Amino acid sequence: MHHAFLTSKRLLLKTCGLGLAATLVFGFTTASPVFAAAKTSLVLGMGIEPAGLDPTIAAPVAIGQVTWQNIFEGLVTIDRDGKIQPQLAKSWTISDDGLTYTFKLQAGVAFHDGEAFDSSVAKASLERARGTDSVNPQKRFFAAIDMIDTPDAETLVLKLKQPAGSLLYWLALPSSSIVGTKSAADDKTTPVGTGPFKFVGWAKGDKVELEANPTYWNKAVTVKLKKVTFRFIADPQAQAAALKSGDVDAFPEFGAPELVETFKDDARLATVIGNTELKVVAGMNNARKPFDDKRVRQALMMALDRSTIIDGAWSGYGTAIGSHYTPNDRGYVDLTGVYGFDPTKAKALLAEAGYPSGFTFTIKTPQMAYAPRSAQVMQAMFADIGVTMNIEPTEFPAKWVQDVLKGRDYDMTIVAHAEPMDIDIYARDPYYFNYKNPAFADVLAKVEATADPAEQNKLYGDAQKILAEDVPALFLFVMPKLGIWDKKLKGLWENEPIPANVLTEVYWEE
Repeated sequence: MHHAFLTSKRLLLKTCGLGLAATLVFGFTTASPVFAAAKTSLVLGMGIEPAGLDPTIAAPVAIGQVTWQNIFEGLVTIDRDGKIQPQLAKSWTISDDGLTYTFKLQAGVAFHDGEAFDSSVAKASLERARGTDSVNPQKRFFAAIDMIDTPDAETLVLKLKQPAGSLLYWLALPSSSIVGTKSAADDKTTPVGTGPFKFVGWAKGDKVELEANPTYWNKAVTVKLKKVTFRFIADPQAQAAALKSGDVDAFPEFGAPELVETFKDDARLATVIGNTELKVVAGMNNARKPFDDKRVRQALMMALDRSTIIDGAWSGYGTAIGSHYTPNDRGYVDLTGVYGFDPTKAKALLAEAGYPSGFTFTIKTPQMAYAPRSAQVMQAMFADIGVTMNIEPTEFPAKWVQDVLKGRDYDMTIVAHAEPMDIDIYARDPYYFNYKNPAFADVLAKVEATADPAEQNKLYGDAQKILAEDVPALFLFVMPKLGIWDKKLKGLWENEPIPANVLTEVYWEE
């Protein structure tokens, strides 16, 4: 969920080096080919270390960035273009009334510990996710399911209480990963899945190591990486140093946009700028004064020049947004002009709301670089309309999750929401915004009631417009995917339709 709640995948690796040994004998050169061992290892850098390794019991996206599509798989998956594809379910049918989903499952699939995958295991995994005692961060994904049948080992039937137009998409996300019945309880520290890589070890504070799964079920995939090490390096300067020294082969989400230019002339490293779903928003506690007044929220939005925030927070890399939606998402509407930068109007609206002299509040900022940087720029802009914002650094994820996400004890915060198509968070009750709008919730309910993509797109447009008008959060910008990696490394995802580091198709060029 949160990166911040910041992104975003499958890979093929191939490497073979040809060395030429030349010997000079009496003026003649004789060359005999010597084959170097093919490079089959990868060291991949990440800025945030996950607190656990089971994406079905906790929300931070760093979990899925290590495990999703590498260790764990789902009934369906999302490819690098954001499209739903078969996985542990090889096919499916949906009844005309949208209430019955019948999945035909892959045969011959085993978990890394040898447990066989079949419909009973899939059912147990989904029951664990939706059960009374579930701690799944996206338990709501499964709320529409009324009952799960397993007519045979290779058939899984989901019977719904009401249509759920987004169900297939939800089943493709990390929180819907299929876990084993024997291993689920320990997946947080020793994850066991059906994927192309097996868990080897976790040195807390340093790295997670994986190795290729020699008995991977999907014979259509040729996995060339034999060993993968995820290195956790929080400091951007240290990230840059590790890349330049070759200690890290790739940083798919490089944490220092101001240092990107320093790699442009590096003959060994490629700079790849892609798109993400990372929506940077400054959420407000809509139940707390003065943020319970829509006019105040609108005034704060008009006090902000998004382009200046993008420059200050992320060195100009980013795209301004006017709602909780990215230009990559279907049905996107550009609403940045609804409450565009206008300090004069902002002051007038504050006065109308009863705050002619402004007010003082505190923003809790997680320690990811973009958050305090954005807050510092915002602080100056708010001061221009007479509003004083105090900045309180907040440890992420532990303290932020405790205070803001769960405790909802805050005035304002700022975080990058990484889940794709997660505009529905404003209809969740409770959620940390404390935003309640029955009209908005009704629009989102209509999205689920239809399977017609055109109708869904129209409804998503309506939902965006409501948020742009109500301003339950200050919608700032979409973060880009700043990837820096060895030029010989191929197959990493350039864009990030879902936050992940899919390694199935990654290989080293000869």
